[in-house]
Amino acid sequence: MSWIRDSTLSWLQLLATKVIKTGHIPKHVAFIMDGNRRYATKNGIEKIEGHTKGFDKFAETLQWCRDVGIKEVTFYAFSIENFKRKDEEVNGLLNLAEQKFRRLLGEKDKAKEYGLCVRIIGNLSLLPQNIQELIAETMICTKDHTKVFLNIAFAYTSRDEITHAIKDVIEGVQGGDILLDDIDENLISNCLYTNNSPNPDLLIRTSGEVRFSDFLMWQISNTCVYFTTVLWPEFNVWDFLNAIFYYQRCYSDIQKIIKIQNVKPIIQNSRQLTYIDKLHHKRQIALERIYPGNI
Repeated sequence: MSWIRDSTLSWLQLLATKVIKTGHIPKHVAFIMDGNRRYATKNGIEKIEGHTKGFDKFAETLQWCRDVGIKEVTFYAFSIENFKRKDEEVNGLLNLAEQKFRRLLGEKDKAKEYGLCVRIIGNLSLLPQNIQELIAETMICTKDHTKVFLNIAFAYTSRDEITHAIKDVIEGVQGGDILLDDIDENLISNCLYTNNSPNPDLLIRTSGEVRFSDFLMWQISNTCVYFTTVLWPEFNVWDFLNAIFYYQRCYSDIQKIIKIQNVKPIIQNSRQLTYIDKLHHKRQIALERIYPGNI
């Protein structure tokens, strides 16, 4: 299935979408796509087929986000913890990822037309070389698109993300780029994989689990969280709109909390700004070295 789809909403769903859009629409929504394996067991199919159904739902959900005007979406696709599963399932997931990234690269013109910028957040060094190359090419080919931002957490956990951010801060201090007094929350935020993104306004988790599974733990302190018992492949547009409506009900309370916490303005000094630019440039160079088109 294509990553980029045209809207398939019925007239009733379109009407419901228009009603929802009269309220506050989150700018950034994150998804923990849970329940693919249970869906497979429930329907008597192979686990990898459950994951394939999960990807189809991912593509469909991305279109729903576009339908209501959400500009940035983050999906938790593959945790570092998933490497601990049986080899057959892990290999199946990696093969599926390879197929889907190749499919996206085959749709580069459509991605440009829709203005879709794709970012993969995670520890790419843990992935096979062929997938690293596909990811690098995808990110480089779409980096200048600015209409819709799609973040895919792949080979990701928050603990790994924060660990790497701390290492980058230490490296900056040891190299003389920044001082100990320069270390603050804002500096660490800019060293995370998600440095280009605002924090999520809404986090949706499917399948009835009420935990975060080490996903965006730094970023979701003020995020509205919506849990649903629906398995991810069975998640439908009504479930999605219900989650948006839940966010709208919570919106005023969330804004009050954010306003209280943001009394003091964030001020970056020149050393911080210079080091952050240097770090991001270093990461871009590393990505370009992976991309086979640059060889």
